[in-house]
Amino acid sequence: MSAWNAATAWDAAQSADFRGPLDVTTAATAVLDARDTVIGWSPAAEELLGYRPHDIVGRPVTTFLPRRPASGPAPADTPPATAASLFGGSEPRVARHRDGHTLLVATAVCAVSGTGMAAQVLVAAELRNLRQWESRISMLHGLATQSPLGLAIYDNDLRLTWSNTAYEREIGLPFAKYRGMRADELYSSGAFVTEGYPRTLDGVMHHVLDTGEPVLDLHFRGQPPSDPGTDHLWSCSYYRLQDADGRVLGVCEDAFDITDRYEAQRRLALLVEAGRRIGTTLDVAVTAREVTEVAVQDFADTATVDLVRAVLEGLELRVGAGVRDLVRVAARSARTTGQDGRQENGPEEPEQRPEDKPEQDPDGRPEAPQEPQPHAVEYPPGSPQHRCLSSGGLVLDEDTDTLVVPMRAGGAVLGLVTYVRGARPTVFDSGEVALADELTARAAVCIDNARRFTRERAAAVTLQRQLLPQNLPQPSAVDLAYRYLPADDVTGVGGDWFDVIPLSGSRVGLVVGDVVGHGLQAAATMGRLRTTVRALAQLDMSPDELLARLDDLVGQMAEEQSDTSGTLTTGTYDEYADVTTGATCLYAVYDPVSRRCTMARAGHLPPAVVDPEGRLLFPDLPAGPPLGLGGLPFESVEIELPVGSVVALFTDGLVEARDRDIDEGLAALGQVLSDHRRPLQELCDQTMARLLPDGSAADDTALLIVRTRELDARQVVAWELPGEPVAVGHARELAMRQLRHWGLEDLSFSTELVVSELVTNAIRYAEGPLQLRLIRDRTLLCEVADAGHTSPHLRHSAGDDEGGRGLFIVAQLVQRWGTRYTRSGKTIWTEQAFPAAYPTP
Repeated sequence: MSAWNAATAWDAAQSADFRGPLDVTTAATAVLDARDTVIGWSPAAEELLGYRPHDIVGRPVTTFLPRRPASGPAPADTPPATAASLFGGSEPRVARHRDGHTLLVATAVCAVSGTGMAAQVLVAAELRNLRQWESRISMLHGLATQSPLGLAIYDNDLRLTWSNTAYEREIGLPFAKYRGMRADELYSSGAFVTEGYPRTLDGVMHHVLDTGEPVLDLHFRGQPPSDPGTDHLWSCSYYRLQDADGRVLGVCEDAFDITDRYEAQRRLALLVEAGRRIGTTLDVAVTAREVTEVAVQDFADTATVDLVRAVLEGLELRVGAGVRDLVRVAARSARTTGQDGRQENGPEEPEQRPEDKPEQDPDGRPEAPQEPQPHAVEYPPGSPQHRCLSSGGLVLDEDTDTLVVPMRAGGAVLGLVTYVRGARPTVFDSGEVALADELTARAAVCIDNARRFTRERAAAVTLQRQLLPQNLPQPSAVDLAYRYLPADDVTGVGGDWFDVIPLSGSRVGLVVGDVVGHGLQAAATMGRLRTTVRALAQLDMSPDELLARLDDLVGQMAEEQSDTSGTLTTGTYDEYADVTTGATCLYAVYDPVSRRCTMARAGHLPPAVVDPEGRLLFPDLPAGPPLGLGGLPFESVEIELPVGSVVALFTDGLVEARDRDIDEGLAALGQVLSDHRRPLQELCDQTMARLLPDGSAADDTALLIVRTRELDARQVVAWELPGEPVAVGHARELAMRQLRHWGLEDLSFSTELVVSELVTNAIRYAEGPLQLRLIRDRTLLCEVADAGHTSPHLRHSAGDDEGGRGLFIVAQLVQRWGTRYTRSGKTIWTEQAFPAAYPTP
């Protein structure tokens, strides 16, 4: 880019013409006599103003250049006005073209000496041309005096003939002191580090002179005369200079000091490498060794990691751990090589064991063999490490070239990382101190994660057992069986879940979901999602609406987790924050009366369905986005399930594996389910044995298999009623007759009140025809459906109120009641327990 800037400046200079628009060779020129009469007229003047010589010669100059307006009457002794006084200067003037239009021009007047008629020469040019020329000259002046880009011109002998202010500042001497010197004399200790070009400045410039090919962005490392002893890095470009006839004049060099940018990139690369290599396992000692390997590779000559003993044992951290709590876990030195830890220079350090006497480091610069055995260390007062522990901040000791950075997590000290530069020529600068701080902070996160892992495993077992369903209900709508296999078979912790939720109208909700990740965090998230789905399901939402509400809640959870300023709980609770975004879920509702199943999914795999004839189907169910992403709707699909259909809901851990793609897994699942008449428990066992033969899974696995049942006409009866007051009495008669047929006379009184109240409310507050339905399942269900969408509410009536007590009385008589919304309206339902002696269907 720097070469482009300089080349652009050179092109601009050539196109600008250094003589300028008012030069007599290019400007519109008029020769005037002593009376300001035109006696000479140039072709450029004819082109600019339109007058041919015979039209303007002999006429006054005011013909095309009106006089300036006078600012007041002139004194009596004022000398006669001349062209110089009336039209001189380069300020804007208005000129009149031969065709009558005006134009802005700049003018200049020069007196002519001699005995001829010519007294003055007037030159003019369009004002915009002058302004463009002035801006280009200013740009060139800026490159010479203000640009941060160093510019220099060398002649054909490669001796310096010109440089700009930035280059002079880089050299640190006045231009006169180094004019005529060669580049290699100015930078005697430097060399190019870009491959494919000569190493020396002279060599590169000779190449440009010989070939005429510009060279761009070569990196040159050396020590400038203005800063001896310190290496700098420049981006240099070179191009050949030649005149209009092609004669070679020399070489132009532009150079920009990119040392700061290079160092920033190098530090960023080190952090990227640290992110790649540190924290590959949840082993504290391995992570500590990874820290030293990254640091010694390109940052320090020696690096050691000392950790608080509680970190190694996975215990809760103590704020302000003392020096005696430290254990040397990892150490590495540039003087050592190989896995045996033998030093290339110097004596070997004797092997240390944890029970050995603590190591003493009197000057804070530990002798660091590679891969030492963990052993206790103590640092005396005044050492950099002791000062670091005392102050809680990093310590830079320039006398020993030692930098000590504390490892912190949650306000507690995990340990210390000591970086030492013994062989390098420079101490740690401010940027490198910041780099060490960032590197140590990243390492602290990894080590703290490993420490937490031990505690997490123990806590996860208890949490998982509480969050998963212990005893699933056995609804009348389906028979069911299930299996659950976490990826971590030691702790039994996973993020997958399943559930069976009884719903109104003898329907049943079937749920399966998958949370991203494993372990305690995934289990906590799974628990929140399972609880939320259960709560939303009790509102009798359709599957697509339930997932939409769940998606909104997940998005809110993610926002709450990111807003740390609003956190109400601190300490250990923050360690188990949920990560809900990206979870998947499948929710299905089966109605044993209509034998129809409505389902929707949020990024989850569709269920496998096998009908009574053995035909396998994976319903064409719109996938929907995973939870928490938002922006896209969820869609429900309704299918009919004949009695005896088998439906398998599962997570991807069942059908997807490292050595098997998901299509193969789905095909294998279908083969197992084809033997659908076998007991469901056997189907579950066969599925797990076929798809997970070794009894373990790379991902959490949940499997729920159900076989559909139905409630036939012996258990369900429904009547259509008109939306008229007379329907109330008719509804009571129909309900009482049905109760007698079922032998449920003991529920006649309460049922009569329920039917009367619900039908009356539907006629009063809703529109259209009504439907009364009684279902004899494990309880007596009474439902009244209407076309309204307003849900009734319980309220306490005052003593003088004429109404409002009916629904309150109904609520006291029944076991449960609620509202279920449909596309055509709503359904108010109640459940009553059977008398003790009544046989359950």
